[in-house]
Amino acid sequence: MTISTYWKAARRPLYTALTLATLGASIQAQAADAELVKRGEYVAAAADCSVCHTEPGQKAYAGGHGIDSPFGAIYSTNITPDEKTGIGSYSRDEFAAAVREGIRKDGAHLYPAMPYTAYAGISDADIDALYAYFMQGVEPAEQANKETDLGFPYNQRWGITFWNWLFGGDDPYSNEAAAGDQRAAYLVDVLGHCGSCHTPRGTFFQEEAMTGDDKVYLSGADIGGWHAPDIRAGKGGGLEQWSQADLEKYLQTGRNAHAAVVGEMKPVIEHSMAKLRDEDIGLIAGYLKGLKGDGENQITEGNGEATTAKLDSALLDVDSGERLYVDNCGACHFSNAQGADSVFPKLDRNPLVNAENPTGLIRVILAGARLPSTAKAPEDLAMPGFGWRLDDAEVATLASFVRSGWNNKAAAVTSDQVAEVRKELSEEQLSASAPKFN
Repeated sequence: MTISTYWKAARRPLYTALTLATLGASIQAQAADAELVKRGEYVAAAADCSVCHTEPGQKAYAGGHGIDSPFGAIYSTNITPDEKTGIGSYSRDEFAAAVREGIRKDGAHLYPAMPYTAYAGISDADIDALYAYFMQGVEPAEQANKETDLGFPYNQRWGITFWNWLFGGDDPYSNEAAAGDQRAAYLVDVLGHCGSCHTPRGTFFQEEAMTGDDKVYLSGADIGGWHAPDIRAGKGGGLEQWSQADLEKYLQTGRNAHAAVVGEMKPVIEHSMAKLRDEDIGLIAGYLKGLKGDGENQITEGNGEATTAKLDSALLDVDSGERLYVDNCGACHFSNAQGADSVFPKLDRNPLVNAENPTGLIRVILAGARLPSTAKAPEDLAMPGFGWRLDDAEVATLASFVRSGWNNKAAAVTSDQVAEVRKELSEEQLSASAPKFN
C-alpha cells in the first residue's frame, strides 16, 4: 500500500465522522428553527395579530382591514414576508421597532390603532419567535396596502412623536416572565392587549390605564359601534357573577351560561383565545377574577318573577314591548329570559343588554349574530336579525323592554338611536334573515 493510498483509507472515517457531525448540526438547527417558528405562531395567536391584519376572504396577514376610530378608518398593513408590499425586507430590529414602538422601516409612525403601547412589553424571546414566524411560517402575499386617509391634523404622522412621549408603553418583560401571576398579566396586558378595547380612552384617545392596578382598567369602553363591557370579574366588577370556569368557557368557545359573544369579540375568540393552551386560558381567567371593580356596573335585584308572570299571561297589549318579546324572542330566550346554557344566551343580567350604550343590543336585534365555531364548541349557531320585519319604533320598544325587564336596570332606547345604528348596517345585513320567496 502506498502512502497516498494509506492516507486516503485512513482519512475516510474522519471525513465520514465530520460529515455526519455537520449533518447532525444542520438537522438540529433546522429543528430549532422549526420550533421557533411554531412558538412564534402561538405568540401571534395570543397577540391576536390575524384579526386586524387579515381581511375576511383574503390571504392571511395581507392587511386591508379597516379599524374604526373617532378620526376615521385606519387600515391594517400587509405583514406577510413579501418584500415588495409586506415586511420581507425588515431586519429583526426593524420588526421589533414596528411592534414595540410603532415605527416603520422607513421611519414613519404607525397610528396607535396598532396596539404598540401594549406590545412594548413583549419580551425579546417572543419578538424573536414572532419574527421567525412571520418571515418563515407565513406565506408571502403581494398585496398593496390601503392608504389610511385621515383629515387634518390627524394625517400628520410626525405628530405621533409627541403622543408617544406622553403615552408610550413600558419596557419589555424579561424572558423569565413566563409563569404564575406575571405570565397572566403578560397575556392580558401585553400580548392580549385587552385594554385596547375594554379600557376607556382619554381626551387624546389614550388608554386611561394600562394595568390592573387602576380600577378604570378593563372597566368598559365603546369601540366600532359596540360596547366592550367591564370585564373585571372580581368583587364589584362587571362580570362578578361569572366563575373562573365561566370565564374559561367563554374565552375558549364564545359562550357560557351567562352570555354569548357578539361584535368585535367574535373573531378574537375564534382566531386568538380558542387557539391558546388550557393553562394560559386558566391564567387569563384567574387574572380577570382577581381584578375588583368599583361596583357601578352591578345590576341590582329586581322583580324577575313579575316580568315572567306577565309574559306568561295572555294580557299583553298588541304594540307593547312584552308582545314584541313573545313574538320575536320568547321561543329561544323563554319568558324567564334564562335562555339555554351555551345555546341561547340568557338576557336577564346580560352585560350586552345592560350596557350604558345600547348600540350593541340594537345591532343584534337588527342584524342578528353568529357564534364562533371553535375546537371546543364547533356548533355553528346563529340568531336571526329582525331588521327586515321591525321598524325603528318597534326595535326601540323591544330593546327598552328587555333592558328594564326581570333584573335588568338599563335606560330606555329611542327610535333615533335605532335609526342611527340602522344607517350603519348594509341592506345585506338587514335582510339576511328575511324569508326568500321564489
